Amino acid sequence: MKPQLLDLFCGVGGATKGYQDAGFYVVGVDVETQPDYCGDQFVQADALEYLVGHGLRFDAIHASPPCQASCNLTKGTNAGREYRQMIPDTRALLSYYRVPTVIENVQGSDLRRDLTLCGEMFGLGVIRHRYFEVSVPVSRPVHKPHRGRVAGWRHGEYFDGPYVAVYGDGGGKGSVAQWQQAMGIDWTTNRKSIAEAIPPRYAEYVGHQLMAHVLREAG
Repeated sequence: MKPQLLDLFCGVGGATKGYQDAGFYVVGVDVETQPDYCGDQFVQADALEYLVGHGLRFDAIHASPPCQASCNLTKGTNAGREYRQMIPDTRALLSYYRVPTVIENVQGSDLRRDLTLCGEMFGLGVIRHRYFEVSVPVSRPVHKPHRGRVAGWRHGEYFDGPYVAVYGDGGGKGSVAQWQQAMGIDWTTNRKSIAEAIPPRYAEYVGHQLMAHVLREAG
């Protein structure tokens, strides 16, 4: 039987797919219904409440708390709105579990930067820096120089480049097909779901290291 991983705040399953590719059976939890979720099992529930009730049966736990309170891209547009900062609550609850745990979030978030991943590290068509706070030691890939700009309109001028901007609707953003290819996500055409996901290659990179830890502990 495969080791089981719990993916909290799973969305459409960007992280889930990566952990599956690393060999885990993945259960995803999200408060919103996710008809395109790609994992082995989906539970619609409050993620942290589910963690408290069921977390002990998993071999590893990943969490991607909502990022509206932290994201540099949306802080301006979110001005005047109140968003709950969920990273502290998530971190506090995960500290009770002895299995490997991961918290992932955007640049600007209050995470310990055990790992920073970028699309260029995996040959992807996005930059999309993400921070990972990991409870077990992980290796850090070299952060490769970016090959150019993110394509799109900036202050009335269009810039070309090798990267797609996978967020928002304006500014010359790419098509759904371009977003799918750039992110490595082919199981949904929902723009909002793709924009909120991480590239599966990120979680696969982390997942192989978690799997090695789980198997060492089991042995």
